[in-house]
This record gives sequence, structure tokens and C-alpha cells, in this order.
Amino acid sequence: MDTHRSSGDLLADRRYRYAEACLAEGDAAACADLAGQAIEIAPRYAPAWLLLGRAREALFAAAGDPAERDGALAAYGTARGLDPEDALGAGLHLARLGAGQGAALTPAYVRALFDGYAPRFERHLVEGLRYVGPALVAGVLPDEPARFADVLDLGCGTGLAGAALAHRAGRLTGIDLSPAMLAQARRKGCYDRLAAAELGAFLGGEPEGSADLCIAADVFIYCADLAPVLAGIGRVLRPGGWAAFTLQSPADPSPSAGEGGASGVVLGRDGRYAHADAHLRGAAEAAGLRVHALREAAVRYEGGGPVPGRVVALQRGVG
Repeated sequence: MDTHRSSGDLLADRRYRYAEACLAEGDAAACADLAGQAIEIAPRYAPAWLLLGRAREALFAAAGDPAERDGALAAYGTARGLDPEDALGAGLHLARLGAGQGAALTPAYVRALFDGYAPRFERHLVEGLRYVGPALVAGVLPDEPARFADVLDLGCGTGLAGAALAHRAGRLTGIDLSPAMLAQARRKGCYDRLAAAELGAFLGGEPEGSADLCIAADVFIYCADLAPVLAGIGRVLRPGGWAAFTLQSPADPSPSAGEGGASGVVLGRDGRYAHADAHLRGAAEAAGLRVHALREAAVRYEGGGPVPGRVVALQRGVG
């Protein structure tokens, strides 16, 4: 049984569904009451604890009662303990309340998020959010070489970036955490290889100096610290190789230390990480990558306006 879909008790599941509906309608108090009833019946049902946390957090936001914040933290903490891989994303809620420890966005959470999102991903992203990440990445690449022999599309999703750059790739590899997204990418017919993997683990397993180009469109918004992933990119690139990707910009151009003490990183309420220029430059330098382009760009629109970001091109030194 999928314990994220059902508690194993029909009455608890019914209470949980009613609680979800109440929260969707803006009645956080009723949601908290019904989620509590579900928990009384099925105390180890992690989604009910997460829902109780969301209800308590909404009540705290509405009235500012510290007891509601404490209740939210306790509920999220219990959900996190019952879900060791944190596929439900309790760590994200804890981090936003300033009490997270460890990674806020776990691979299991990102995988589950995009496995469920895959069927409607492209339509929502391109039509709903006016997403232009692939075009931005393509536009920041140098004219020469005309084709890159070995290209890694990091966080390839359904293959939008790969399809946009396939004409410049000799051999194109797509990497993503979500098997459902990779199934969509396979239908594009532009990839020579697809791999279901976490980016750091994949880059660590690739031969050193085996790629000519690494691209990542709207992917690093899920990375708390750019240093490890840029170090991995620097290792797999051949001398003179390139990396091109997009970043989200923090509202404060000089943010303080974020998750894990990474200076210049901010986890926003949208559940995405924003990276300051200083953080990018420090991580790139440590990885042996030189910044060739760093341009302001809106990768997508949300809430009626552009989300501030940048598009970046780095090159590995030839010496």
C-alpha cells in the first residue's frame, strides 16, 4: 500500500479528504480539527500530520498566535519523522518557518513533485508561466563551436532545453530525478541517453573531462548551494568546455547566509532557492570555471509579473 495515498483506514482517509477541502476553501480551523480527527484514528499517517501543520501555519499567519506556530512546527516535525526520505516536503515547511535542519528540498520530494507534475508540465510552464529558459540558455552560448560533441542536460525534465539545443549537440544526455519526466523527454527523440539520477551523484559518476557542454534551465532553483554542483560540472567538463544555466535572483542583492550556512542563498516562500552573484562567482571560481556572461533575465512569470533571474555562461580553463 502507498502510505502517502491512504492511511489504511477508510474513516481516517475520509476525514483527511474533508480536511483538505476545508483548507482549500480557506477554513484552516476546520482543517485542523478534521486533520486531528484523522490523526486520532491513524496516528502514523504522515500526510495528515503535514496537513495539520499547514492548517496551524495558516492560523498563525492570520492571527500571529505563537502557539499556532509551535503547533505547526510540531506537526511538520512529526510528519518529517514518519517520512524519512521526506517525499512529502515537510522539511520545506520547517525551513520556511525558520526551524529546518538538513536539506529543505530532498531528492525524494523533488522526484515526487515532478512525477505528479509531468503530464501537465509543459503546457503549464510554457503557456501558463511564459517559460523561456531554453531560449535564454541557447542565447548565452558562444557561436563557436557550432556543435558540442558531448552535452549534458542537467535536470532535463520533459526535454524542452534538449530539444532547443539538439542541433548543437553531437551526443545529448538528459538527467533528471523524475522517471515520469524522463518518459516525456524520451518522446522528444532528441536524447542519446537518459538517466534517472540526482545531479551530484550523476556528475560524480561520470568520467572526468568527458563533456563539452553542461546546460541547466530553471534547475538550480532546487539547489541550496551551487558549490557542489559547479564543482561536479567543472570536473566533467573538458578544458575549454562550457556551462550555461539560469538562476533566480534574491530580492536582497546581498542576502545573508541561508540553509547550511551557504552565504548568498535564500529559500523563498515559493519553495525555490535564489542565489546572489557573490555566491555564484565564489562557487564558479572554486570549481575552476570563469564567468563569461551574467545577464539579468526573467525565466518565467508568476503572480502577474516576471520572476527576476539571470542567465549565466561559464567556461572551464584550458590551462
